Amino acid sequence: MKQSNYQGALQHPLGSGFNAKSTTTEVIKGIDLTGKIAIVTGGNTGIGLETTKTLAAAGATVIVPARDVNKARKNLEGIANVEIDVLDIMNPASIDSFAEKFLASSRPLHLLINNAGIMWVPLRKDSRGFESQLATNYIGQFHLTAKLWPALKQANGARVINVSSLGHHMAPFSFDDPNFKHREYETLQAYGQSKTASNLFALELDNRVKSFNVRAYSLHPGSIADTELGREASVDLLKKMGLLDKKGNVHPEILVSLKTIPQGAATTVWAATSSMLNTIGGVYCEDGDIAELLSVDYSDQISAKLHQSGVMQYSLDENDAKRLWALTEEMTGIVFDIS
Repeated sequence: MKQSNYQGALQHPLGSGFNAKSTTTEVIKGIDLTGKIAIVTGGNTGIGLETTKTLAAAGATVIVPARDVNKARKNLEGIANVEIDVLDIMNPASIDSFAEKFLASSRPLHLLINNAGIMWVPLRKDSRGFESQLATNYIGQFHLTAKLWPALKQANGARVINVSSLGHHMAPFSFDDPNFKHREYETLQAYGQSKTASNLFALELDNRVKSFNVRAYSLHPGSIADTELGREASVDLLKKMGLLDKKGNVHPEILVSLKTIPQGAATTVWAATSSMLNTIGGVYCEDGDIAELLSVDYSDQISAKLHQSGVMQYSLDENDAKRLWALTEEMTGIVFDIS
């Protein structure tokens, strides 16, 4: 319990038996979640919806907070053990309202799945001046988790799961200019730093809360077809990323590597439920296991390896994790009181 994952000290695959092709059905097999309470942000579309279905089918009560409640009701129709509530993860008042309502129910929270996220968007800022990808993919996670802390502690055996991305390879966190006030906006840089921040948050959170029997994890779900993440991506951007050829067609090797939604949600479910992680936290996972730690030096890595799997050391750095925590409290005015 004393060891942390700072600098990737615990970042070693466990030999779980799962891989990129494993599905939610496979990783949840034999696990009973009866009596458990889960919250899944973004739990009515894409891999969030699959996560919701899987946890609910295993017996958990799943609360799905959604900005568009009518859309959520339609997408979740017929699924037992699901509750829907209002939440806009970019709106601080909405986060506070949702959390206060949940805490008022006096229920413990066993699983908090911070799944909601955005990608490939133009420069937008929220009401506080925070860049939208940072606000959604990281600051919203921090805010919601902080406000729900009493319920997580009450569970006496909770997990917080941050759905991050291999996209953290695109950029470390910029402490000098996180909101692109003094540098040209580049959407992939913004996405990358937001996911690096999510990893650093899981790392530091786990170290601070493990004495309360709460553990935290971050993960890469994989490249997945049929989600809403790419709805604002331009053809030029997808070409720049190497996903499309000059004619705008998806490269064959990319098509082969894409996961189905049940495969994409599998690592989330594994991180949330696997007994193999009972005494390990703060790790970054992928393909149903703990991911490999990559070298700081890009030149030491095979290019294909660097861009397809693994976690960068800068997203598991102790000093940056502590610094980001303090900066986030300063930026938001939210004191994450762990006591």
